Amino acid sequence: MKIVQPKIRCLASPNFNSAEVCDFLSGENLTWKRTEGATSAEELVEVAGRVCYMSFGKRQSPRDNMKYIGNLIAQGHESVLEHVSWTFLASGVSRAFTHQLVRHRVGFAYSQLSQQYYDESEANIVAPMNLRGSPECAVWLDSIRQAMSAYRKMLSSVTSQLENGKEQNREVRSTARSLLPNAVEATIVFSANARALRHFLSVRGGLEGDWEMRAVSCELLKVLSKDAPALFNDFYIEEMSDGTGIVKKRSGVYL
Repeated sequence: MKIVQPKIRCLASPNFNSAEVCDFLSGENLTWKRTEGATSAEELVEVAGRVCYMSFGKRQSPRDNMKYIGNLIAQGHESVLEHVSWTFLASGVSRAFTHQLVRHRVGFAYSQLSQQYYDESEANIVAPMNLRGSPECAVWLDSIRQAMSAYRKMLSSVTSQLENGKEQNREVRSTARSLLPNAVEATIVFSANARALRHFLSVRGGLEGDWEMRAVSCELLKVLSKDAPALFNDFYIEEMSDGTGIVKKRSGVYL
C-alpha cells in the first residue's frame, strides 16, 4: 500500500491565433494595439471583450491588457473569461476530494478513473495531512488495510462464482467497491474555464480545514498565474504555520 500526495499536471492551456484576429480586423479597416508580453489567454479575453463594442482602432482605450481585463473583472463582466480554459490531470488525490470537486458543475468537465472497470486491489492511498506522524496514524492505517483486505477478498470470492464478461465484471467490482475507503486515490482529468476557476479558488482555496483542497488550489494557481497573470492577479498563496499553502484573495485589486 503506497501513500501518495496530490499532484497537478496541466495537459492543455489556452492557445490564441492572433493571425486570424488581424485578418478579421483588416477586413473591417481596424487595428489593434497589442500589449507587449500579454499571454495567449490574456489576449483572447481582451479580444473577446473588445469585439462586444468593436473597441479597436480609434475606439480602443489607452488601457493595457492587464488594466483592461482588471476593469472587466471589477465591473463584473466575467463572461469573456469563459473563452479561455485549461485541462488538468490530478493524481494523488482521494476519492473524498473528487466527490467535492465534481460538485463544481458550471464551466467544468470531468473524466475520472472508474472503480467499476478498474481493479483497485493495489490502489494508492491518500493520507490526511494532520494524521501524518500522529499517534492516531497507526489506527487510521490499520482501518485502511482492513478495508482493502476486505475488498480483495470480496473481489476474489465473487469473481470465482461468475463467468467472465464485461457486465459481470462490472457487477463484481460494483459490489466490491462499496468497501473501498474514501482515502483511495482517484485519478481524474478535468477542464475548466477561467471564470469557473476563479470561483473555485475563491470558495475552495482558502478552506483551512481542508488541506487537500488547499493543496490542489495552490498547484492550480501556480499554473494559472503563469499562463494568465492578468486574470488571476488578485489571488496569491500564503504559507500556513504547518508549512502548507493556502490561497488568499486580495481585496480592491481590480477597483
